[in-house]
Amino acid sequence: MTFTTETDAAAAPAPRDHVKDLPLYTSATVGAVPIVFRASSNESPFSPSDAVTEAVSAAIAGGNRYPALHGETLVVALAEHMGVDASTVAVGDGSLSLLNHLLLAYVRPDHDVVHAWRSYEAYPISIGAVGARSVGITNLANHQHDLVSIANAVGDDTDAVILCSPNNPTGAVLSAKNLVDFLDRVPSRVIVVLDEAYREFVDPSSPGSFDAVPLLRQYPNLVLLRTFSKVYSLAGFRAGYMIASPEIVAATRAVMTPFPVSSPAVAAAIASLEEHTYRAEIIEKVTTSREEVATALRVLGLPVASAHGNFIWLPVGAQAEELANLCAASGIAVRCFTGEGVRVSVGQSGLARALSTALAGFVYTPPGTPQT
Repeated sequence: MTFTTETDAAAAPAPRDHVKDLPLYTSATVGAVPIVFRASSNESPFSPSDAVTEAVSAAIAGGNRYPALHGETLVVALAEHMGVDASTVAVGDGSLSLLNHLLLAYVRPDHDVVHAWRSYEAYPISIGAVGARSVGITNLANHQHDLVSIANAVGDDTDAVILCSPNNPTGAVLSAKNLVDFLDRVPSRVIVVLDEAYREFVDPSSPGSFDAVPLLRQYPNLVLLRTFSKVYSLAGFRAGYMIASPEIVAATRAVMTPFPVSSPAVAAAIASLEEHTYRAEIIEKVTTSREEVATALRVLGLPVASAHGNFIWLPVGAQAEELANLCAASGIAVRCFTGEGVRVSVGQSGLARALSTALAGFVYTPPGTPQT
């Protein structure tokens, strides 16, 4: 059926007013050259282990049956893995899905969610989707979260705060002291979400390398988000988890579908938890690549932010599109944030050399440089 009159068109379904104003999730710059290096999505360039593949194959045979309610088999496995009670764990089809449902359960329309910016670009979309206001607080000059300003932005209408460590895309990390000091400043009625999607790639000697789970006992408003998409190499399966108080977990589950994770994804996630050696190899390969890429880019005279995830942030400002286009012309897909910088996912063999060649003619001009 097609609309034939103005009356018919006027009667068409209309989305809620705030939906049309939601920002769009961006994608990598694509050029005429086929992509050889997929350095744009912070995925693992390594396939799942053989044990994971075998577990998924077995799960497929039972695909005619529903998975466990609330992903309970994965919940139990995660609880045992972390040494926590199962009532403090929820699972979903990615940590972003869990964030969406958490906000739906706790954030009221026309109230505020405060977060650092630049940070994960999905945050304003998730916040806007529940009809709330996204309050982005600019990062410090060293790309760290401005925790003082974030805390000061929390008011009577604030329902939640989102922090990200390592921060996507700037790579900065929070220390345990940073987090505790912040939690002490924020009212206990305000949920504080710590997105830890890249935590496994933090150097063990860094102050940003700590386990926040023990803090949940002292701060029941703290919520931890983690994922199987990165170091576990399961991005395509869509599995993530949340650790929080039993009350927050129960409220979040109440607004989720009863089967939030597929049987193959559950099987893959459970199997991957036991793949300690394989996971350690991935971490070694990614962190080695990270150092190689960072060194190559510094040799070219580019500003390279301190990196703690499986990506590197290049704060090249107004030259972001120029740099991204040069990469695309050489078959390297990167994520461009126009006017701010470029994020390069690491891990794929040969990436450092390819970037050195692609950007050999790129000349970075720092802000404030006199024109000649």
